[in-house]
Amino acid sequence: MKRIVWTDAARADVRALDKPTAVRILSALHRFAESGAGDVKALQGAREELRLRIGDYRLFFVHTPASAIEIRRVLHRKEAYR
Repeated sequence: MKRIVWTDAARADVRALDKPTAVRILSALHRFAESGAGDVKALQGAREELRLRIGDYRLFFVHTPASAIEIRRVLHRKEAYR
C-alpha cells in the first residue's frame, strides 16, 4: 500500500464535507492506494496532477518519488475545474 500524504487544503476540504460523503471518499482513496482501482485520469495542460473521480467529487493528487500519494484537493465537480 502506498503512503498517503495530505496537504492542508485537502485536509480542510474533507473536514468541510458531511460524514457519509467523507467516508465514501476516504474508502475510495484507500482502495486506490492498495490496488490502483478507480477512475483516474491525468489532467491536461501544464498540471502534473491526476484526478480520482468519486461520484460528484474529484480528488486531485500527485505521485511522489517515495511511493507516496500526495493529496492536493478534494472538490465537488462544479468547483473542481475552475
